[in-house]
Amino acid sequence: MKHSLKITILLVVIFLCAQIIGLLITDSYIDVEASQEGELVWKPLPSLAGISIARPDIAPKMSFLYILAAILVGTVLILLIIHWGKVLLWKLWFFVAIAVCLHIAFGAFAPSWFALIFALIFAYVKAFRHSFIIHNFSELFLYGGLSVIFVPILNILVAILLMLLLSAYDAYSVWHSKHMVTMAKFQTKSGVFAGLLIPYRRIKTRKKGKKKRVKVKTAILGGGDIGFPLLFAGAVLKHFGLAKAMIIPPFAAAALLGLLLFSKKNHFYPAIPFLTVGCLVGLLVVWLSQFLSFL
Repeated sequence: MKHSLKITILLVVIFLCAQIIGLLITDSYIDVEASQEGELVWKPLPSLAGISIARPDIAPKMSFLYILAAILVGTVLILLIIHWGKVLLWKLWFFVAIAVCLHIAFGAFAPSWFALIFALIFAYVKAFRHSFIIHNFSELFLYGGLSVIFVPILNILVAILLMLLLSAYDAYSVWHSKHMVTMAKFQTKSGVFAGLLIPYRRIKTRKKGKKKRVKVKTAILGGGDIGFPLLFAGAVLKHFGLAKAMIIPPFAAAALLGLLLFSKKNHFYPAIPFLTVGCLVGLLVVWLSQFLSFL
């Protein structure tokens, strides 16, 4: 087992909660009244400090290439930041991205100004301070904001193809090129990690009346391992509704649990291939339930 049973269960539970909350956030941005005529209509994204945030104006069949290109460009930029050792640049980029996604996510439950204030506070703490509680709590909402941006340009076929290609890319980048491992280590060392970061314990020792933070072992789960299954579930939500989309998260969580239970300590594993299997099994259950409902 890669982690202790307690840490393993905690990772899976937070992952599952992030999926469910993300779907609820995504569903809240559907304009129910405008969608009554048959075509799904999405509410506009909240503006950020007076600046409008627009979704990519791309047809679903092209969204596949758009998202892949964004992933590749983002990966190259992070690797360049690592090469140059520009930790501050990474933190600023991280701060802006987190603030935008959390503002959208919190906007599903609160007025825009209120959502913006809390988004900025959480983003600042995540980027420039160290709080495991705030870091992981914000992860529950973060990917919902990301989903609201990208789910409208997805369909189920694109979501399937995306997960399959990402599975191959994840396996290559972890087991062959190992640049995903390099990025994970850089983020962890910089104190700014995109994903879940669970400490085994937190130790503080006193020295001359002051508290000194001691390095502790942590368990991590990358942000992509949370975000991409949510995008897949969001595509299911688009076509089958919230109730059917809620079938996907338990299967994805079960796949993650299986990976963590059977993986070895001190080894890195690509999670996307396993999560893809869970998502596809969940989709088969959705299709089966749809078929049975017509009998």
